[in-house]
Amino acid sequence: MIHGTAISIGGHAVLIMGESGSGKSDLALRLIDRGAILIGDDVVFLKTRDNTPIITVAPNIAGKIEVRGVGIFDVDFIASAPLRLVVEFVDAPDRLPEDIAHTIIGDYVVPVSKLNPFEQSSAIKVEYALRAVLDRGVRPEFVSANAVKESLPS
Repeated sequence: MIHGTAISIGGHAVLIMGESGSGKSDLALRLIDRGAILIGDDVVFLKTRDNTPIITVAPNIAGKIEVRGVGIFDVDFIASAPLRLVVEFVDAPDRLPEDIAHTIIGDYVVPVSKLNPFEQSSAIKVEYALRAVLDRGVRPEFVSANAVKESLPS
């Protein structure tokens, strides 16, 4: 189980990570308005299929998204998609990152884009970050639990 919101763009899952109230659902709504499809809001699951990380919907909240200050609404959704990008929130992203950064989700090293969720262009930036990952052929890579433990600071 992962605390995050996930959408699908062109059949590729983008996992939006952040603290409660940080703007995950807000960014997802803007992406949905641009053509993305919800996988799950607030809680999703990570599964493995054919050595690929798959983001799946939590059945009890399938098709529901929180619109802060307004309520919970039904939206179109898909049950799962292969994970290709993680979005993490930062106040001041690097102006020109040197290369595609990575983070660890479950047993996978996954490309990550660090964005400010409330910039007007943040939804478009997510689309460009996903395009960069796809154009470069970067895919999540399986890592052993021991390798993950060894990479963590003591």
